[in-house]
Amino acid sequence: MRSDRPPTPGKLIALEGSAAALLTNGCRKLAAANKTGRAAAGVSRWDASGIFFEMGMRASGAGVPSPKTLMLLHAADLSFRLRWELGPLLDQGRHVVAAPYVESYIALGKAFGVSRRWLADLFRFAPPAAESYRIEEPASVPGNRQSLRSYLDNSVDLLNGESLVWDPARVRAQVLAYLDALERRGGCRRLPA
Repeated sequence: MRSDRPPTPGKLIALEGSAAALLTNGCRKLAAANKTGRAAAGVSRWDASGIFFEMGMRASGAGVPSPKTLMLLHAADLSFRLRWELGPLLDQGRHVVAAPYVESYIALGKAFGVSRRWLADLFRFAPPAAESYRIEEPASVPGNRQSLRSYLDNSVDLLNGESLVWDPARVRAQVLAYLDALERRGGCRRLPA
């Protein structure tokens, strides 16, 4: 029997955080908990567009981007994810987990000294999530260069270039402090690791 009703819209679920391995585990949990019919929720992760992979492959003389340029690249990647990953799944009525999503990028931009207002304007194209979570993570995450790198690690490396300008531990602590404040305001719920 065919129904003329449009499919039930899917649900966009934001997962905020900074540690790649913990974001991956959180995606698995949220995807399993948000099955629609027999299908687990879809997942959209950072650098789906390949922008940051390409930046990592750049010639050593290409220079270091400014913090605002870096945030524009994150916005471009999120726009790609919305068009090619998140949007189609939502249109099919599926639930989808976006990890990381807007608040993680705003936290990162603020840690690099970019104004909250500029960042909010930059990411205003992104639809609000139906549900928002943040992963529980320690302030210090040991780096495993063999595993998928997080947006935070990659961003710090890109801005540092050949010299250490931005302290990765300080940037991570500022991102986590922003997400703690977001959680206290009720902007997200904690997802245990």
